[in-house]
Amino acid sequence: MLLDTASLYYRAYFGVPDSVKAPDGTPVNAVRGLLDFIGRLVQDHRPDDLVACMDADWRPHWRVELIPSYKAHRVAAESAVGPDVEETPDTLAPQVPIIEAALDAFGIARVGVAGYEADDVIGTLTARATGPVDIVTGDRDLYQLVDDAKARRVLYPLKGVGSLQVTDEAWLREKYGVDGPGYADLALLRGDPSDGLPGVPGVGEKTAAKLLDAYGDLAGILAAVDDPRSRLTLTQRKRLDESRPYLAVAPKVVRVARDVPLPAFDPALPAAPAQPELVDALAHRWGLTGAVSRLRSALHR
Repeated sequence: MLLDTASLYYRAYFGVPDSVKAPDGTPVNAVRGLLDFIGRLVQDHRPDDLVACMDADWRPHWRVELIPSYKAHRVAAESAVGPDVEETPDTLAPQVPIIEAALDAFGIARVGVAGYEADDVIGTLTARATGPVDIVTGDRDLYQLVDDAKARRVLYPLKGVGSLQVTDEAWLREKYGVDGPGYADLALLRGDPSDGLPGVPGVGEKTAAKLLDAYGDLAGILAAVDDPRSRLTLTQRKRLDESRPYLAVAPKVVRVARDVPLPAFDPALPAAPAQPELVDALAHRWGLTGAVSRLRSALHR
């Protein structure tokens, strides 16, 4: 089980009241929510391995070089020496180090790699896996990793993690008319304002799905642009042709990396906290005894 950690703690932050605070008044709603998410996931799914995948760089320079608008609207401050600073709610940013400390104290593997997003870590771990993989994320971009033949699914939280949309190929075809790899092509064709991806003008989700159904993939669509016998409309042909510079680089931006140089780590789900005294200290300091107790109980079963 691979967690898109930032996606989940953002959901926890907005889903758990900000009245949840530590004894010193520090908001800890995202921390408590994430620990409860993980406890529920462990309880319901009993994964052999569990990895909290992290955004070491939420806006990698190599993606920005290809498409400068990539996540540009979410930049709070640019940095010349490291990742740009992301616009984050004032009371969420201080909770991230607490989340990291809690994961480490429990012994839950936490993996991030400089220059890559959590999606890329997830893509690489999925590519390396020899058995079934469940990806837990609120980010539809990871639908591209769905693969029934290899038992790769996305569990998409609808309400907390007690209600999860199990995304497999049948669900993708019903909803979007594509399979996992096809979802990446659909996403880059239609664009995504939340990620600063312009897409092809005039090509929305339904048109993108129809083009992929007719021509197979992005390469097939571009071949159809060059084929005067294809059934593309004049407008579609013109817009796709004018978008070639974007379409030449968009696949590398949209598709997750599968070759990230990962550090050595133990992905095994712990049966008990790795550092029980530190877990107790964190629970006491941040007023998280309930969430810590629930996660401890879930791991023990």
